[in-house]
Amino acid sequence: MSEAGDADRRHAAKMVKRKEVQDAEVAAKTIASKGLLMVTTGPGKGKSTAAFGLVLRALGHGWRVGVVQFIKGAWHTGERTALERFPDLVEWHTMGEGFTWDTQDRQRDIAAAARAWAMASRLMDDPSIRLLVLDELNIALRYDYLPLADVLGALAARRDDLNIIVTGRNAKPELIAIADLVTEMGLVKHHFAAGVKAQAGIEF
Repeated sequence: MSEAGDADRRHAAKMVKRKEVQDAEVAAKTIASKGLLMVTTGPGKGKSTAAFGLVLRALGHGWRVGVVQFIKGAWHTGERTALERFPDLVEWHTMGEGFTWDTQDRQRDIAAAARAWAMASRLMDDPSIRLLVLDELNIALRYDYLPLADVLGALAARRDDLNIIVTGRNAKPELIAIADLVTEMGLVKHHFAAGVKAQAGIEF
């Protein structure tokens, strides 16, 4: 047998074993469906981007989706413009007034976060919403703009068919502890450090 043929045979045998392991792992899962609490955090770019990718997937399955943005408010983003084309499936609320270094007013930030949380609570109670994005909620929790215990209690008590994804840096350990899925975006390299400004279609 040629060297290439021998490599193909070894690869096929390896994949047979790998499939057996994978099939057994899938068969061992017993929960058919569950509303998940997902967190994307970390210093790297892509946390909100990942959440909106999940929104696109949900829309493909005909789900109704809610979006509440806790901090962002100054920029009208490309994802918001795109998703506003689905008014029957997407309920979008930008409740922030900009990043904390923009407002420089803690009480104003606290009030904005409270309004955003009230909206999020309303959407959590809406049985037609299957996926809820709480964009930059981690930032509001980091600066203690919201009572952590109240937020954690509400997230943990979500109804069984509601999926929630929370974004933002510095996720609280207590939130990570109750989440079903946590992804940390690592910063390896970022063009901003080389002097490239935020660009439409990339950052917003």
